Amino acid sequence: MNVFVIGIGLIGGSLVKDMKERIPDITVYGIDTNLEHLEEALALNIIDEKSSYADLASADFVIVSVPVNVMVTELPKILDAVNDDCVVCDAGSTKELICNVLSDHPKRRNFLACHPIAGTEFSGPSAAINGLFEGKTNIICEIEKTAFKLQERALEVFQLLGMRIRYMNPKAHDKHIAYVSHLSHISSFMLGKTVIEKEKNERDIFDMAGSGFESTVRLAKSSPAMWTPIFEHNKENVVETLNEYIQNLADFRELLMADDFEGIYNEMNSTNKIKSILKGIPLNKK
Repeated sequence: MNVFVIGIGLIGGSLVKDMKERIPDITVYGIDTNLEHLEEALALNIIDEKSSYADLASADFVIVSVPVNVMVTELPKILDAVNDDCVVCDAGSTKELICNVLSDHPKRRNFLACHPIAGTEFSGPSAAINGLFEGKTNIICEIEKTAFKLQERALEVFQLLGMRIRYMNPKAHDKHIAYVSHLSHISSFMLGKTVIEKEKNERDIFDMAGSGFESTVRLAKSSPAMWTPIFEHNKENVVETLNEYIQNLADFRELLMADDFEGIYNEMNSTNKIKSILKGIPLNKK
């Protein structure tokens, strides 16, 4: 199988690392505008050969893992270049605009809109790791618009990589992901900003930072080049989630100012149920 990965960072690199490990007779070709990333991916054995769009006609499977604003312009060109028996999967964190842009493309049947929900705060080829997607959810949108035999090829690969599959329409995907992913990143970035600004006057503040701060602010190490276009594409949903989050913060501040510590306890105790939700336990289960 000829697999092309376009954008060789954490997601694209980790996908092809696992594919090389679990699929026999596979050759991985890398395409990236960053020439240093190409050389690094080659040295790390993430890819077997450097390539370009001119070679896409020989592809059986294409993974596109670039910032979502780049996907909007590049996916139509990639679909133009592939053969009729090739499946092209993206890994974008937003889906509605991408699906709309490709809705009338002559090779729409070759495209499978995907969002593997996995990652770390690191980027670049050296961030790629084996097993990143084991047990993780891969959201697939508009699967009915992809040719059945190409669906099967992609789903077989995802199964080999240990992914769980969920199907969702693009609009619902973008709304839900704003709450569980995009808001988390904004919170982390802004917490980091708040502490950095305070640290200008209080040099010892980072010496006092424990594991709670480190885990909460971890996402602030993520790539701004990737996340700014995500916030742009999903602006409407992100603004809605921010409004709700800011209101909750304001309500908590009011409880604190009113010395309503019973109310604060009740708020936190009520939110503790998230432990069960994250473990997949229904709230009504005794």
